[in-house]
Amino acid sequence: MFTDLHRDAIVADTHNDLLMAVSARPPDRWAAFFRERWLPQLREGGVDVQVLPVFIDDQYRPEGALRQTLRMIECAHVIAEGNPDEVGICLDGAQIDETVALGRIALVIALESMPGVDASVELIPTLHRLGVRVASIAHWGRTPLADGSGQDATGSRLTSQGVEALAEMERLGMVFDISHLGASGVAHVLELATRPVIATHSSARTLRDHHRNLTDDQLRAVAANGGVVCVNFLAAFLAEKPEGYTIERLGDHIVHIADVAGIDHVGLGPDFIREVMIDLTPPCCEDPSVSGLDTLASVPGLDGPRGMPLVTRELVRRGLGEDEIRKILGGNVMRLFRAEMGRPSPAGPQAAP
Repeated sequence: MFTDLHRDAIVADTHNDLLMAVSARPPDRWAAFFRERWLPQLREGGVDVQVLPVFIDDQYRPEGALRQTLRMIECAHVIAEGNPDEVGICLDGAQIDETVALGRIALVIALESMPGVDASVELIPTLHRLGVRVASIAHWGRTPLADGSGQDATGSRLTSQGVEALAEMERLGMVFDISHLGASGVAHVLELATRPVIATHSSARTLRDHHRNLTDDQLRAVAANGGVVCVNFLAAFLAEKPEGYTIERLGDHIVHIADVAGIDHVGLGPDFIREVMIDLTPPCCEDPSVSGLDTLASVPGLDGPRGMPLVTRELVRRGLGEDEIRKILGGNVMRLFRAEMGRPSPAGPQAAP
């Protein structure tokens, strides 16, 4: 029965923007709001490991980016401190294993792009001390570190500061996230990287030709690096038209990435943004779309963490073996986190950009 398999497996979600919604509340409501609104969803979805990206809205950039980054990191800590029997912030793979074994949800703090850092690479160790263990260096556009995938036409590689950031993250044991990075930047990272990377929320470009997805060559390169590609559930990244917004199409992306990169290199990065966007967008006055994408469109049943068992059901329906399904649900991500997260390295890449 797929429900038993899902319940027994380690389920890792490498991208849920819930911190955006929680941190929008008054600080004295953070722990309770998470407990009331998000914890039931995570429990019903069987989520054991939740990566919490810190994403900074445009309204805070550039002057307020670092302040908002720190505020959202503090929010994550308050959530954990206010719900100690339910969740815990984890700094390495061993802590994740210990937290999950106690029946709690392991939280991992991540940075989605680094607008609070910009070119000040010396701040990365500061954020590491505050608990950040996964990070990317670009979003849709240009940063002092690299260009996002929306700027692919520039053909830009990492800047000198971007190379320094990669080296510093590898030294600290902070897992480098290539999601949102431009194509030339991804190639540059994989050329320089001495440790495995992760794509926290990227789907297959062969099935949906969008710059946010990864090509087959990129999938193979991540696999050769030892990394993991975590499939994005956002409907507009799965198919071009609404008739393709289905669980079957999501299954196509998962299986395609497993076929191309190998079963040991695929995970889940749902990007459950619909509720967050509805929560934060004032009625009647703002368009919640992002770069022309309908962020409110979702695969039926997969508009939030509660739907995660549907993924297991789909993989069982397709005839994947239990070991393969366990790897996809969280086993591959956990292998990466155990080996890399929070484990310092004496040196990182030294090549010029």
